[in-house]
Amino acid sequence: MAFAAQFAGVYLGFDATTAESRAGKLAAFLPDGADRQFGWDGYGKMGASAIQPYDIEIIDSRNAVVSVAFQTGNRRLLLSVPIYYSGKDAGRRFVVSGRPALLPAPSAADLPQVAEPEGDDAAAAEIKPQLEDFFKAYAEGDTVRLQRYMAPGSSLPPNFGGALTFGQLKSVVVPVGGATREIQAVVVWAVPTGAVPSTDPTASDQSAAGGHLEQAYRLTVEKQGDKWYVHDIRGAGRAIG
Repeated sequence: MAFAAQFAGVYLGFDATTAESRAGKLAAFLPDGADRQFGWDGYGKMGASAIQPYDIEIIDSRNAVVSVAFQTGNRRLLLSVPIYYSGKDAGRRFVVSGRPALLPAPSAADLPQVAEPEGDDAAAAEIKPQLEDFFKAYAEGDTVRLQRYMAPGSSLPPNFGGALTFGQLKSVVVPVGGATREIQAVVVWAVPTGAVPSTDPTASDQSAAGGHLEQAYRLTVEKQGDKWYVHDIRGAGRAIG
């Protein structure tokens, strides 16, 4: 599958200005005597990105067809690549054994609706200001401040160390339950662009200031006295609320 993905990285990138370079790179994947451009007539242009092995169909002990997923423009496609394996006695080598085929990639799955859990608005109001400061410290890498919000016996999570800036805690979903609950929080991070601020006083500063990125987290929290403490933090699953 790795061999097929490497081949796809060369095969799917063609341009008349780099045809000779492409042919040289393709030679490492093709059998002796194969067409140097492997079916391309030298005209047109194509590029591919996000190339990943997708699936494999084993034909027999020597032959397989590997599907490789890739992105070209705004389309996601598959490339089907027939592969021959020489076997252990012949050096465990691979070669592309026939013409590849472009195929449409499966469309996104239909996501069924799920019932929202019963929310505890009072608990959410208690937790929200504490989580805001927790996420600020999480972004800044302030381990001393983070310690104030971690439950006894839990370990401090790795933090961003200033790579991101906390924007806002957009929402918190707290299900009804006991002292320990699994909650979901949607956080808005301020993402720097590294752009140089404009010297034009009439220009917008938005590009220099950066953008915003919403992300969802799942946290296990525990109430002790009148305060909630974080046990752990990880990526959220399906969106709720």
